Amino acid sequence: MTGFDLTRLLAERGDERYDLHARHLNHQLPRMLHTLGFDKVYDRAEGAYFWDRDGRDYLDMLAGFGVMGLGRHHPVVRQALHDVLDAGLADLTRFDCQPLPGLLAEKLLGHAPHLDRVFFGNSGTEAVETALKFARYATGRPRIVYCTHAFHGLTTGSLSVNGEDGFRDGFAPLLPDTAIELGDLAALEREVRRGDVAGFVVEPIQGKGVHPTPPGFLRAAQELLHRHKALLIADEVQTGLGRTGDFFAYQHEEGVEPDLVCVAKALSGGYVPVGATLGKDWIFKKVYSSMDRVLVHSASFGANAQAMAAGLAVLTVMEDEETVAQARHTGDLLRSRLAALVDRYELLHDVRGRGLMIGIEFGRPKSLGLRSRWTMLQAARKGLFAQMVVVPLLQRHRILTQVSGDHLEVIKLIPPLIIGEREVDRFVEAFTAVMDDAHGGGGLMWDFGRTLVKQALQTH
Repeated sequence: MTGFDLTRLLAERGDERYDLHARHLNHQLPRMLHTLGFDKVYDRAEGAYFWDRDGRDYLDMLAGFGVMGLGRHHPVVRQALHDVLDAGLADLTRFDCQPLPGLLAEKLLGHAPHLDRVFFGNSGTEAVETALKFARYATGRPRIVYCTHAFHGLTTGSLSVNGEDGFRDGFAPLLPDTAIELGDLAALEREVRRGDVAGFVVEPIQGKGVHPTPPGFLRAAQELLHRHKALLIADEVQTGLGRTGDFFAYQHEEGVEPDLVCVAKALSGGYVPVGATLGKDWIFKKVYSSMDRVLVHSASFGANAQAMAAGLAVLTVMEDEETVAQARHTGDLLRSRLAALVDRYELLHDVRGRGLMIGIEFGRPKSLGLRSRWTMLQAARKGLFAQMVVVPLLQRHRILTQVSGDHLEVIKLIPPLIIGEREVDRFVEAFTAVMDDAHGGGGLMWDFGRTLVKQALQTH
């Protein structure tokens, strides 16, 4: 038989998946998955669940790092992609104006009525890169202020405003931008007074550690920036499209109207990569100031028909199914039930976040026995206890989670926005069982902890 047959190819070579990655892609990924026992073989997925080849279900509390806002294979998004492929559109001619990009821009801007125009790229980091370029050009200033521990992407411009040294090390020189602590208004004022700041880029809730901006900070920062003719850039790549119980997370604080807003991830429906930068009319008109500059910033695959169709379908589903309100309700329920466990478990220190973006933080216990085990883990590598919790959640309870960043004792929950009380019950019951085991003074969790210690020491 000749020709391409995807079903046959997967049937013949699907079992080579880990070997293929080890040989041809990032070889550390399969190594890490084997070490943690995360080397599962998932055969199919739907909504908030995966199934392995034995038919066992796994609850997804990670949503592909937030990409799967509507879960996997939502029928409306899937049908939209079938329809756009069947339509045989004259896509990406580069010299016409197709309707789908305009329709998606119109729908997105309906959720941010103070903004006027949209640039479509292919990812979150491209959305941030666009915002950085536009802010610099529109203001005529070179410098961007960002926050320590921020994550805005891994391309060079976005990396320049990444607040984690682990991502930046070895990739210098980067752009000469400046970090401040999240919420430090005085530090922001010191920087903008120098007169060379184009803008301040900030996540309304930092993904690393799940830290919301302090109440009133975004509004005060906006007023300060505008007073000094600088721009507020909201990175909503992970927090946007309902994740926090508002369509955009900045909307949680009254009066906040960013000059530029970056979105991606969930806008894709989990199918076709898409990023978008929303902005004010005057900014776009400065960048695209003449016909000579019509292509001064563009993306070869930006605004392609498949991505636009997926985005339109996602926003329609969110309206029809009231996804934002559901995320707020379910998030409040999950967070309150987890917060009620803080007084019960001395290793559990905090539960925070908004909507379905929740951080579970662990910390040093008081009792001597637990403290000695905790100290053993911390001496080897900070963050090992959180990983100790993540592993049994998957291995014993078939729930996929992950730590919220390197060297952090925090698990971040960013499940599909479609989960309900059944999934909340399943997660809380499993998490309680894992915490009971951790506080029991022995057992498989601490045995695995010793394995993690050995692994950590070998990598130093």
